[in-house]
Amino acid sequence: MFSPERFPVAEAYAHSLATAGVERGLIGPREVPRLWERHLLNCAVVTDAVPEGASVADVGSGAGLPGVVMAIRRPDLRVTLIEPLLRRATYLEEVAGELGLDNVTVLRSRAEDAVAAGGFDVVTSRAVAALDKLARWCMPLVAVGGEMLAMKGERAPDEIVAARKVLRQWSAGDAEVVVVGDTVLYPPTTLVRVVRTK
Repeated sequence: MFSPERFPVAEAYAHSLATAGVERGLIGPREVPRLWERHLLNCAVVTDAVPEGASVADVGSGAGLPGVVMAIRRPDLRVTLIEPLLRRATYLEEVAGELGLDNVTVLRSRAEDAVAAGGFDVVTSRAVAALDKLARWCMPLVAVGGEMLAMKGERAPDEIVAARKVLRQWSAGDAEVVVVGDTVLYPPTTLVRVVRTK
């Protein structure tokens, strides 16, 4: 999943989540035993759906999932972590520095206030909101021809139906469910992909 050069960076991030992340309330202590399969690997496979050299915004980044993991696995990506809460944004700044992630920028902001930083090739999110609300926050950040890649679960098709009207307002193409990591993860990661057409 991670190249030999990047695996030690991923290990260092896992250690940070298991220690500082728990101590600072960014991740629950019960998540520590399953950090790799439920969090790191689950997020790493998102990069399978991201073009080379893309600019990526991770909305509501929290402890850096999926944005930090994507930046670790794919140093060719330029990743902006958008997080409104100070304690989370502070952690993200610290961990990006500690891991030497020079392809990461932290933006302390709500997504709807970050439009000036927009024009991203890919805007992603994990466990932030229902797709209709997420579309209102994320689609303004997506460049024309770019896409929103929202990490979702088994209810993804229902969320697409509920969000259809909002997606049309943002000149979005038809939303589709994309499954990544099915050869390495069980369950695999489910994404909703929406392309901004104009």
